[in-house]
Amino acid sequence: MQTIQGPALFLAQFASDEAPFNSLENMAVWASNLGYKGLQIPTWDERVFDLEKATNDLAYCQQITELLAKHQLVITELSTHVQGQLIAVHPAYDEVFDGFAPAHLHGDPEARQQWAVQQLLLAAKASKNLGLTAHATFSGSLLWPFMYPWPQRPEGLVETGFQELGKRWLPILDAFDEAGVDVCYELHPGEDLHDGITFEMFLEVVNQHPRANILYDPSHFVLQQLDYLAFIDRYHDRIRMFHVKDAEFNPTAQQGVYGGFQSWVERAGRFRSLGDGQVNFTAIFSKLAQYDFTGWAVIEWECCLKHPEVGAQEGVAFVNDKIIKVTDKAFDDFAGGEPDQESNLRILGLK
Repeated sequence: MQTIQGPALFLAQFASDEAPFNSLENMAVWASNLGYKGLQIPTWDERVFDLEKATNDLAYCQQITELLAKHQLVITELSTHVQGQLIAVHPAYDEVFDGFAPAHLHGDPEARQQWAVQQLLLAAKASKNLGLTAHATFSGSLLWPFMYPWPQRPEGLVETGFQELGKRWLPILDAFDEAGVDVCYELHPGEDLHDGITFEMFLEVVNQHPRANILYDPSHFVLQQLDYLAFIDRYHDRIRMFHVKDAEFNPTAQQGVYGGFQSWVERAGRFRSLGDGQVNFTAIFSKLAQYDFTGWAVIEWECCLKHPEVGAQEGVAFVNDKIIKVTDKAFDDFAGGEPDQESNLRILGLK
């Protein structure tokens, strides 16, 4: 068994034009002072990271690595959540997702999708240049408008959607395979890959691709009322990344899983800062240790109530308290003796 690495922090929700969140170096100083050991870096925000430069300039990658090392930090993974979303977009969402792409691509879904593919291919090379072995992303979605089966879905609609999703992702997965990097899909409502069954359906259309893996975030499973502990038992061999994010689900007579179109504060299911929600992280860290998870515990702050800087500060102690330093010995070793096959045969009455 290996001890989980951490704590680390996903920077996406913190980047802004205000110090110390306006540059990677400033955020590195801030995060290091809080006690973080790693940073998960969004690739769509040039205030933080230049993806194209990291693809073509090894000196830039070395510069980034040395900058973080100066503050006792490492890059845990790169993220293309925004670009991955654009690999597959149903026309109903074209206008709202245009904001995820550069302005010159707005109103041109085909060009936007081609740009997203190139972004993922760049991320594969950049990850390799940085010596990373896992990458975080979203799958995108062609089928989300048809998530609830009313009106009745036409026969074959879901199968056709997954076949197209697999067709789009297969060359990207091959590129990551060439780079030696796992693609870890965050299973998330709004994505075609949002639970265990949809992930299995995706594996079928990408031929059980070894690079198609999971970013495990229990908060999304709480909001779906999915058994997030049994999920680890079933899919642990595909879980390569871990977002430590809390959530709560408090159904009422007025609303349940779908939330009644309410704001995050007013929803029955909502994200909370670590320790303020209902996720059993003690059990999660135990299961991940049991199954020899070798990745990072990456805090993703998304709380509808608590200030992000407070959530980030409290998260360090929370994760440090949950990480299990795994044992290299059995508790009853003291009572055992040296292995002796002759003795074993005599004990069993075989000699």
